[in-house]
Amino acid sequence: MSSKSITGESGTGRAGDKIFSGVAVTAGCLILFVLFCVAVFLMWQALPTFLADPADISGGGFGQYILPLVIGTVIAAVIALVIATPVGIGVALFISHYAPRRLAQGLGYLVDLLAAIPSVVYGAWGMTVLAPALVGPYNWLADHAGWIPIFAGPASQTGKTMLTAGIVLSVMVLPIITSLTREIFLQTPKLHEEAALAMGATRWEMIRMAVFPFARPGVVSAVMLGLGRALGETMAVALVLSSGGLIASLIRPGNQTIAAEIALNFPEAFGLRLSELIAAGLVLFLITLAVNVIARWIISRHKEFSGAN
Repeated sequence: MSSKSITGESGTGRAGDKIFSGVAVTAGCLILFVLFCVAVFLMWQALPTFLADPADISGGGFGQYILPLVIGTVIAAVIALVIATPVGIGVALFISHYAPRRLAQGLGYLVDLLAAIPSVVYGAWGMTVLAPALVGPYNWLADHAGWIPIFAGPASQTGKTMLTAGIVLSVMVLPIITSLTREIFLQTPKLHEEAALAMGATRWEMIRMAVFPFARPGVVSAVMLGLGRALGETMAVALVLSSGGLIASLIRPGNQTIAAEIALNFPEAFGLRLSELIAAGLVLFLITLAVNVIARWIISRHKEFSGAN
């Protein structure tokens, strides 16, 4: 091969690298720009709420208005994660390390299919099927565990409670946690697994010593991604929850989330009320941003263990 052709191919390769690098940098900057524009829009539109007389704000002040919504949002998301995280990790572990190959493929397709179901379908299922089915268990909890504040009665006779909303959200975030965790488990270096088995470890000991440490940062990322879905979910929660004030019990009607509050009131809102809802969206934006920052910090503490080590 002549030196001219080598030089030409090398020049073409360098040009391709520069183009690809430019496209990648542009895409990254575009994401930051869009995020910045969203933040500016929310702050600008929410400014009238922060400057208005507290007596003109719903609840007698923005703090009194937004605090119950923040608490309701966090409660629903926490319930969803408490239920979905162990189940999702268990299903992912079964698919990646225990199930036969054909069964694992079928379960993987099923999990991916669950992620494609629209949220309004989950909400309709929760409202028409799950909520009525939980009325009996809620009455039992109120009768036998009512001394616990979160199970204090009287229980809702429609089943539209914060606990029902949390269960629906857990079903919605389960495919996200399961799919990502499964892929992370499958990326565990075979050398690590084989070394643990060669030292006499059982399959569970091998998973505990090799798979879990390697997958920990990815599992945290999957859980935080599921948390973001739970925090921002709108229609499913709006269909399942009965609006009401802030209460401690999870089986009584009441509580609301920020996203559902915006979805239910935004179409008819105008003036200062519209600004209130946008300010609520700004608070949800900040909560989601804080969750992602904390997640990145947690991941950075454990990323020293990787397949390259």
